[in-house]
Amino acid sequence: MLVVVWRTRKQEGERSVDRRITFGPLDELLDRVRSGCSVNRDEAVTLFQEAPRAALLEAASDVREQGKGKTISFSRKVFIPLTTLCRDYCGYCTFRKDPGQPGAHFMTPEEVLALAEQGRRAGCKEALFSLGDQPERIFPEAKGFLGQQGYSRTLDYLAAMCELVLEDTGLLPHANPGLMDGAALDRLKDSNASVGLMLETVSLRLMREGLPHANAPDKVPSLRLRTIEEAGKRSIAFTTGILIGIGETVEERIDSLLAIRELHEKYGHIQEVIVQNFRVKSDIPMAGHPEPTLEDMLRTIAVARLILGPKMNVQAPPNLSYRDFPRLLEAGINDWGGISPVTKDFINPEAAWPQIALLQSETEARGFSLRERLALYPEFISRQGFLSARVSEKVSKLAGASGFAL
Repeated sequence: MLVVVWRTRKQEGERSVDRRITFGPLDELLDRVRSGCSVNRDEAVTLFQEAPRAALLEAASDVREQGKGKTISFSRKVFIPLTTLCRDYCGYCTFRKDPGQPGAHFMTPEEVLALAEQGRRAGCKEALFSLGDQPERIFPEAKGFLGQQGYSRTLDYLAAMCELVLEDTGLLPHANPGLMDGAALDRLKDSNASVGLMLETVSLRLMREGLPHANAPDKVPSLRLRTIEEAGKRSIAFTTGILIGIGETVEERIDSLLAIRELHEKYGHIQEVIVQNFRVKSDIPMAGHPEPTLEDMLRTIAVARLILGPKMNVQAPPNLSYRDFPRLLEAGINDWGGISPVTKDFINPEAAWPQIALLQSETEARGFSLRERLALYPEFISRQGFLSARVSEKVSKLAGASGFAL
């Protein structure tokens, strides 16, 4: 422990008074991580639980600036909910539906193309495909629809729709379909600029009876980690992240971030990590569950930045923090995610996207510049092996010399 002592005088002739500041292990840890040094599990827990908020956020902001400077990015996207049918019953989800429920739907190719074209006309460059996980495994209705279209798996139909959108509109698909095997990833790489799967958590405990993932077979952490790893083996730019406030512990949160870091260190393919906060909805089993506070969100983002380092793109959805969204910048994010001028957030329909003009004004008011990116981050555009020839050709028409959108 280091103690610094200095002398001060209030007025001439008064006796000297010793002033002391003590620098303990926590201060030393903050100084070390501020310089970009890696943190381990115990250090991350200590930072989350013990570091003063101001010092923690300052350290995270310093680390962000080392890797990203003063640039904050976003993607102008159209949200394509390919199907709301899903075999998982997560306690916090309002997106998924059973056949016969209001909103249960499988989009036809004509509907997909019409929505994508609407997005193109509005200036979108990304087509985000979101959908339920493997509904054909339990619903005859899903299997029947797919059969009519000439497919046996939702993943194969998704790949065909991505190809359709890429070729007919020039929008860059980003598919987020849940678990994917190697064959699905191979086909999606041919038409997608990037692919995504939220890890959410590595906690097996949350799969116990009465907890959020009890009836969600596709939320087994090892299966989700395997999908992320298979994408790494194939050099697919990948989006993942954690979902906070669903009953996980701080340690489980940090373990999830460390698992993501480990895969990225091995394959170098994770293009962004999202820290997403649970939001209550009236029609979910977790309707009475408390939401994470803004303080909790800020501390989690800051620790995520310190775990993942200066070069990782760290994102937090602005619409899920409502009016407080500008404060997320304090915690070390460098990306706002996808913002749609034409479609709502179908996963969180109660939370409207902020207008891009507002996003820009609030970002610039805090000393940052806002840049539009593609579904693929600039640093991945020139990397060998990450894009198929057909996607690369479309990217070249949309990206400037900096890798950001034209």
